[in-house]
Amino acid sequence: MEFPRIATNKDYALFFIRLILAIVIFPHGAQKLLGWFGGYGFSGTMSYFTQTREMPWLVGFLVILIEFFVPLALLTGLATRFCSAALACVMAGIIFTTFSNYFFMDWFGKQKTEGYEFFLLAIGMSVALVLAGPGRLSLDARLSGQQNAATR
Repeated sequence: MEFPRIATNKDYALFFIRLILAIVIFPHGAQKLLGWFGGYGFSGTMSYFTQTREMPWLVGFLVILIEFFVPLALLTGLATRFCSAALACVMAGIIFTTFSNYFFMDWFGKQKTEGYEFFLLAIGMSVALVLAGPGRLSLDARLSGQQNAATR
């Protein structure tokens, strides 16, 4: 029996989109939750979100969880459509609440803030995964009964 919500296109391209998206987003989540890669950890990030950015506590909490756990789920291809949709929402939220004047990243330190090109790329990759699924080598394919077909 195949479950359409987790069924997938058996394309390697989707696997690579999922893999690269996970690799790029994971350090951002690890900064926020664990303080890795020069981050401030959970309490420092929550303080920034709630006090400096004046975000509701729940929104800050969800951003941290999504940026940390979604890449792990994407690596395994578990709940890919749901996780990708959540990540696209976080990236869109960043664009709408933070970046309004610059498209390009601030490579040379001449802008007041970073641009939003990175976030648009993450949204595009996430939307592709929402629409087509995780591709090959995913737990979603295995759970949907496509594991045999996915290896052909």
